[in-house]
Amino acid sequence: MDPIALLALLVGYLLGSISFARLMTRWFAPEANIEDLAVPVVGTPDTSKVEVLGANAASMILGARLGCATALLDMVKVALPVLVFRMVYPDQLYFLLVALGGLVGHNWPLYFGFRGGRGFSVIYGSFIVIDWLGAIVTPLLGLFFGMGILGDVSIAYAAWLWLMIPWMWLRTRDVRYLAFAVATNVIFFVATMPEIRTVMKHRREGTYDAYMEGLLQSSPRWRGMTEMAERISIRRWLKRSKDAQQTEDGTAG
Repeated sequence: MDPIALLALLVGYLLGSISFARLMTRWFAPEANIEDLAVPVVGTPDTSKVEVLGANAASMILGARLGCATALLDMVKVALPVLVFRMVYPDQLYFLLVALGGLVGHNWPLYFGFRGGRGFSVIYGSFIVIDWLGAIVTPLLGLFFGMGILGDVSIAYAAWLWLMIPWMWLRTRDVRYLAFAVATNVIFFVATMPEIRTVMKHRREGTYDAYMEGLLQSSPRWRGMTEMAERISIRRWLKRSKDAQQTEDGTAG
């Protein structure tokens, strides 16, 4: 294998393995242990351990402002080496390998027992360098589709990642960019499996709504996205309009 390609993967992985969620928590909330973070299952004495430790987990301890700062640091730790490799090797696609290595490092960090985040901020930071226009268009389309049309926060959260795949192909017509987008989605999905298993567990036990309520109370990110969905959902707006019309017709009748 090309030694520069190996170097790109290694640099990305080692820098991606820096867990700013842990570092920020240690700096600003040394009394808290992010490894023990748990979400309350509302209405029960139970809690559900947070399995994915990224910027969202940090925000549960530090609040929205420092959680955003953590996400920004996660973006920069991979976006910067991606930019360096793109400038040093402008005719090669080594920077894509840096981005993938950084994502793997963030999700399975060498320095922290291979337990990390899901890579949302890392992917976005890399995407800004790789295709700044795509980093604007796909999140907007994802938000519109997920929140505006479906009113579903989970879909709005991940839809822009799915849109990376057709976007990369339409923009480049290069199978290597397409493979990068597919690999990014696969790595992200694998990293979310602990969360998916937790959700499935609560569905089986009949505590899904209680768990989700606890998650919304604990997570500034999910709380903010839910509030946004309530405001911009076309389906909810149409339902409110229909209900108002029915009320008006009933009053008139």
